[in-house]
Amino acid sequence: MSDTNVTNRTGNTPRNDVYMTPPVDVIEDASGITLYADLPGVPKDKLNLQVEADALTIEGEVSLVAPEGIESLHAEISLPRYRRVFTLSKELDAEHVNAEFKHGVLKLHIPKAAQARPRKISVDVH
Repeated sequence: MSDTNVTNRTGNTPRNDVYMTPPVDVIEDASGITLYADLPGVPKDKLNLQVEADALTIEGEVSLVAPEGIESLHAEISLPRYRRVFTLSKELDAEHVNAEFKHGVLKLHIPKAAQARPRKISVDVH
């Protein structure tokens, strides 16, 4: 994973806001979209999810504390923060996002809006 400068919504790159980009799997089915984001080392209280307008933001701060008396000689994680921003389609219902966080993996399900879901149309025979 490489260090990434995040461009904000105005197109400017913040100077001090450098984050790791967490890997994310996105799965779409008839009911909506499910995202799985890997956020190792992030405790639940340091996880921030936000939907604003058409943007979903995932942020987390790594909390890796070495046991007392032990000093780290090498660390693979050089940036203590994750951040990822997704633009949401108008077909998705951002008001009903479900989130689960377990063992460093965030699972978000964003259902499709009622008008975007497939529906069966019955045909009357006369």
